[in-house]
Parts: sequence; C-alpha cells; structure tokens
Amino acid sequence: MIKQISGGVCAAKGFSAAGVYCGIRKNREKKDLALIVSAVPAHAAAVYTTNLVKGAPLTVTKAHIADGLAQAVICNSGNANTCNADGIEIAEQMSSLTAEALGIKADDVVVASTGVIGQPLSIQPIAEGLPGLAAALKTDGSEEACEAIMTTDTKKKEAAVSFTLGGKTCRLGGIAKGSGMIHPNMATMLVFLTTDAAVSAEMLQKALSGDVQKTFNMISVDGDTSTNDMVTILANGMAGNEEITAEGEDFTVFMEALNTVTVQLCRMIAGDGEGATKLLECRVSGDLSEENAKKIAKSVIASSLLKAAMFGEDANWGRVLCAVGYSGADIDVGKVGVSFSSAAGELSVCENGAGVPFSEELAAKILHEDEISILITVGEGETAVTAWGCDLTYDYVKINGDYRT
Repeated sequence: MIKQISGGVCAAKGFSAAGVYCGIRKNREKKDLALIVSAVPAHAAAVYTTNLVKGAPLTVTKAHIADGLAQAVICNSGNANTCNADGIEIAEQMSSLTAEALGIKADDVVVASTGVIGQPLSIQPIAEGLPGLAAALKTDGSEEACEAIMTTDTKKKEAAVSFTLGGKTCRLGGIAKGSGMIHPNMATMLVFLTTDAAVSAEMLQKALSGDVQKTFNMISVDGDTSTNDMVTILANGMAGNEEITAEGEDFTVFMEALNTVTVQLCRMIAGDGEGATKLLECRVSGDLSEENAKKIAKSVIASSLLKAAMFGEDANWGRVLCAVGYSGADIDVGKVGVSFSSAAGELSVCENGAGVPFSEELAAKILHEDEISILITVGEGETAVTAWGCDLTYDYVKINGDYRT
C-alpha cells in the first residue's frame, strides 16, 4: 500500500538536507545553495535534458555516477553554469569543495545548477558558503533545500510516500524546481529523489528511465527545453529490504511508489508555470496506440492558442482539434471527442470530430476553476495517457522579458 507522508527529500532513512544564501543571487532573502546527503554511499541514476546545449554540471554528474554510486547532491540557483569556458572546472570545484566539507569522495557528488545561461559562475561564494551549508544539514531540511533550488518558482515542490518491500517499510521522496523553460523531452526541470529502499543501480536506472516517459516527459509550460536540468535518484538501502536486482513483484511496487511521487511533482511544476493561473491536465484515451495518444496529449498541452484560451476561460474547443490535427498522431479525426472538466462539472463540446451544442454559462464556470482537465477520446479502447501544463498569461511575458536584467 502506497501512503502519502511528509518529509520530502529527507523522508527516507539516512538522508539530510540544507539550504542557505551564499551570495550567488542578488536578493539576500532568497537561498541559493542546496545540499542533500546520504549517511552512506547510495546507488544512483539520472536522466538528462535532450537539449544539445548542456550545462557543465550535467557533464560532470554523468561522469561521477557512471559507476552507479553517489552520496551527495550540491545545487546552486541564480546561475546555470552553462556556455561558460570554465564551466567544467567550476562544477568539478563544487564537487571537490562539497566532498571536503563532508569527508566523502568528489566522484560521489552530483552537481546541479539553475538560473541564467551564459554568465560566469564564481566559485568564491560557493566556497565560502559550503562550510555553513554542511553544518546546517538536518534530517528535516527538505524545505530549506527546496527553497534554495527555486528560480522563478512561486511555490516549493516536495512529496514523499511510504511503501512495503519484503516486510520492510521503505520511503521515497523528492523535491523539484521548475516554472519556465519546461517542455518535453527529458529532463526539463531539476528533480532530486531519494529512497531508503535497496535497489541496484541498474534497476534504479531502469525504473527512472521508464517512469519519466509517463511523467516528466509529459509536461509543457512554454515549449522551451532547458539546457541544464535533470532528474536524479539516490537509493541508500537503509530500509533493509532485500535488494531489487530484477523485475518482479518488489520492482512493480517500487515503480508504483516512484510514480506516485513523480506525478505529484509533475502537477506542482505544471501548476506553477511562470505567470500561470491554472493547472491544465490533458487526458487522452480510446482506441489508439500509446505513442499516438502521447503525441496528442503533448500537442494539446503545448498549444499556445489553447493555453491562452484557458487563461481567458474561453471554451474554444476548435483549438484542441487543431492541436490534435498537427500532432502527427495517426488517428481517425472523425472519432475524436472533447470535453472540459473541473470541480465545477464536466461538459462535452465535440463528438465524432464535430461540435455539439453546449451551455456557454456552464463552460465559463468550469473554466473558471484553478485546475482544468481537457478530456480527449478517440473511439473506445484501453489506452490512456496524461500530460500536464498551464495557461499562458500576460505575466509570462513580463517575467521573461526582464529575466536576466
């Protein structure tokens, strides 16, 4: 049984975290350096952005966890350390300084950075801040670490669950940042996951790589795929269960626990899109392949016209059909149905590829809610996929018009 619990990235046994202001950001009221540490070396896995322009921290992290091991995560906000001539050197220095402060190996450190691209990152504030950061580590420090990785985020994002493997209680939790520059495919945000379940590095990578196809790869805020971001997971085995080394009942339970946390984080990221006022969820179901369903869901959730209509609370269902049509999905458009749903009710607006009469008054009430579902059916069938996004508002332009200055 999967149970929701508190604790975020520190919910699992043996993990501590901290966040401090060290001087990278101009605003002293915002933390800008986070640290997550396992009491023992942990198995590690990660998935990285598909953008050809990648931040130096990703290159360093990929090399460090090539052996499937890690013990700490260091992350700064305010500067992406991307497209810098000394980027690799700075990322390696961040690892070395973290290792020195913790008494672990530099190769066991995951490095991450988020913020402005193309501006040099000074190691000085990080070097000066790390001793205090290490001293601030605590087993309930998830919230502080979560705050320190935020950029344009307006809300902290953390989630955790408990579950049972072989009679042992295990926990899995995580924190995330992501508000803009978010678009499939993986990875388009920073997500740090931890678990005390014993899982081999190979199966941990299999679990993470499989999960992101249905979760983080199904989010779109603005159509821009980030240069820096990734999802990482550390599994330290301190729950004491028999290590998962192959597919089976325990692996299935672990995947369910992982998915429960990642779906929560996906919804939080999408709902906190830059300038957003509404969380949009697009669910596609029916007689079509999963591949085609994903194409449709991603296309609809990424449509600027549809997102603008949702901001204006306008049931302009033609924009849904338009996005379905250019999605590249191989379907019979004559079988497409569309409904809008929220806490205020559900309303069918299109059946068999054509509009049907509906109450504009009810539509306005449904679209006035903070969370809106766009339900698309293609005939009757077992396939079902979900994608997440947000509305497109005036504030998105304001936020990104002067993001650097």
